[in-house]
Amino acid sequence: MVGFYCDFLAQQEQSTTNMLGAILKQLVGRGAIPEDIRKAFQRDKGEFGGRGLLPQDMVEILKKTVTSLERIFVCIDALDEPTPRHRRGLLESLQEIVRVSPNMRVFLTGRPHIDDEMTEFFNRAAKIPISPAEDDIKNYLKMKLKSDTTPKAMDDKLRADIMRVIPEKTSEM
Repeated sequence: MVGFYCDFLAQQEQSTTNMLGAILKQLVGRGAIPEDIRKAFQRDKGEFGGRGLLPQDMVEILKKTVTSLERIFVCIDALDEPTPRHRRGLLESLQEIVRVSPNMRVFLTGRPHIDDEMTEFFNRAAKIPISPAEDDIKNYLKMKLKSDTTPKAMDDKLRADIMRVIPEKTSEM
């Protein structure tokens, strides 16, 4: 199993190339890549300017690598966080790899607003909607409010509004 978490604060670093590279790096780390592919990777890395591999190069390497494995699970959490362009590039790449690799399973998480995008690339995917329990939201808010570094910036009314409105709005999602 390989996977990674998409982070909103790292959107610029989470390009299609870097996300595919994260998958490839994990496979390389466990010695799953055949020697000829490993050599090609090293050769491209040493090219003038050190440009490294392009997304299509990585897709081809991943196709060869994944088809050589008995079964592989790729988990990507918070797929709604990368920019739409990079998310689309990753989904296109994963779709292409899955098409030639029936032994690969992809598990994606993301907020509902990207459902249509995920369905476009993986139309036979099983969807499992997940909603937080109101008590979990309230406990999280209490914890965050308790660790507030500027507690005097908030009065009791604002604190009460936060504890009432956020769980209410979240349950409407």
